[in-house]
Amino acid sequence: MKNRFSNLAIAATLVVVMTSCFTLTYPVGKGAKTGVEVTKKNHYLFYGLAGISTSNPTEMAGGATDYEVTITHTFVDGLLNGITFGIYTPTTTIVRK
Repeated sequence: MKNRFSNLAIAATLVVVMTSCFTLTYPVGKGAKTGVEVTKKNHYLFYGLAGISTSNPTEMAGGATDYEVTITHTFVDGLLNGITFGIYTPTTTIVRK
């Protein structure tokens, strides 16, 4: 019984420690120049399988040819995902011009 509890505790610890948020950053053109930032939310259902509304980084750049796009899970995004048990999964898109 003691061995089972130890294995369960180790497995639970690994599950908590190994979780992470993803961040994807990529430059367009020569990357960000002015430091102006535009942020928009993306809305998904069922752990991101069904998209409701996604942002368009090209439109967010407003005609700029050099910018940087970052797509990430913020703390609030993760909190909403946890509260809804993955039914609603938002992400955040940040465009730096």
